Amino acid sequence: MHNQGIGTWISRRSERSLDDVAISFRDETVGYRTLAHRIRLLAAALADRGVSAGDRVAYLGNNHPSFLESLFATATLGAIFVPLNSRLAAPEIEFALEDSGSTTLILHADLRDRARSGAWSTGVTRRIIVEADAYPAVESYDEVIASGVDREIDVPVTLDDPAIILYTSGTTGHPKGAVLTHGNLTWNCFNAIVDYGIHAAERVLLISPLFHVASLSMGALPVLLQGGQVILHEKFDPAGVLHTVAAEHVTMLAGVPTTFQMLQEHPDWDTTDISSLQHLTCGGSTMPERMLEAYEKRGLSFSCGYGMTETSPGATAMPPRMSKVKMGSSGIKHFFTDVKVVDEQGVTVPAGMVGEILVSGPNVIKEYWRRPEATAAAFVDGWFRSGDLGSMDEEGYLRVSDRLKDMIISGGENIYSAEVEGVIMEIPEISSVALIGVADDKWGEVPLAVVSLKEGAHLPAEAIARHLDGRLAKYKIPTRVVFTEELPRTASGKVRKADLRARYGSGTP
Repeated sequence: MHNQGIGTWISRRSERSLDDVAISFRDETVGYRTLAHRIRLLAAALADRGVSAGDRVAYLGNNHPSFLESLFATATLGAIFVPLNSRLAAPEIEFALEDSGSTTLILHADLRDRARSGAWSTGVTRRIIVEADAYPAVESYDEVIASGVDREIDVPVTLDDPAIILYTSGTTGHPKGAVLTHGNLTWNCFNAIVDYGIHAAERVLLISPLFHVASLSMGALPVLLQGGQVILHEKFDPAGVLHTVAAEHVTMLAGVPTTFQMLQEHPDWDTTDISSLQHLTCGGSTMPERMLEAYEKRGLSFSCGYGMTETSPGATAMPPRMSKVKMGSSGIKHFFTDVKVVDEQGVTVPAGMVGEILVSGPNVIKEYWRRPEATAAAFVDGWFRSGDLGSMDEEGYLRVSDRLKDMIISGGENIYSAEVEGVIMEIPEISSVALIGVADDKWGEVPLAVVSLKEGAHLPAEAIARHLDGRLAKYKIPTRVVFTEELPRTASGKVRKADLRARYGSGTP
């Protein structure tokens, strides 16, 4: 075949896995042979409507089989898939569609109003709606597939060709479109398969949105490549997750610390059969010790990792057997990836010293979409500059300290928020915490802790200061603590510190 990209994966896998279940959604399942057939129909239908190699096809919706069908059909044509965050406001949708130059938009029915507002002034000429009937200028997804003729489409696609444009959740200005090639996605899957041991009998439950690169590239794609089963949940619901784990004998579950905490705190946790679970992967931030212990009591360990959209997303992974020994670490470099820590001159720093984290490998993007200046600034001698601070121990285990822009400098002293947040999270009453720097006339800036308590918990601010006293240097201890019901987060679960700085950055609420 001329198509060497991911567009052929399901067709190739269907020859081996036949009617094994590929996707489960709600109460329905679809086998590999049927999935491959639907992808061929959709690809043919899109081609008949003018979609060709290099065109951009945008997708706006929550987890649904149509997301994966659209991705593979687009890749079959050599076109570029543009998944959009379903939480975006209309102006943000408009920017992504305009910036990417998308001409086709596949959208979910419950997002039609925002899609209509966001797409009306862009170059989108074709709109296809999922789980709804057609209406003027908008076709029904099911009818589009039904109109396709099952034929083999073999468009030349190389591993260097772009497969996906994913917009990063930038904290200032407009987001940048990270261009993930077919090769980036393929090598990232190899990393996941090697380091997590993903196999054909895998049953992964995806509770994070597929438009987030971790859910797609560390969960769905490697499992489908191996012939396993992808179970989709539209939204995260702790009770529903626990029920599905027991009922579907889920073997793999991925999330951020907050999701795993919510599962462990749910009333059904102690009585749910989770014995089928083999792989727990966690990203976004390190797992607090009390959470590690709670899961270890159930015989489970975590493969925590570090990465970003630009690394497709895996950069490091923690071997489960080392999760307690190397607590606070994000693991060692992925099998086909290299990671180093450098100083401001780009020189590799000694073990234990903090510097900027750099990543290289076939899973690292080559460019931002139509942003040559941003691309040039992001790389140095072929290494991607993460913008994150961290240190590496003598055994190669990476510890992430902070984002460069999130580091607090108080009176000339560097304060790494992850360190302080980790100690604060030792307090049982606390659900989540974010440390930010606020303006101070004497010290330039000082740390402020924004804390969310568990439901029903009570904790005075002084108790936090008492807990930190003696555990951290005085200058690292927050000068103020503010409480909030919930921290603002991105779709991937990361705290939006820019929002917190906007609200509390002056030092007053």
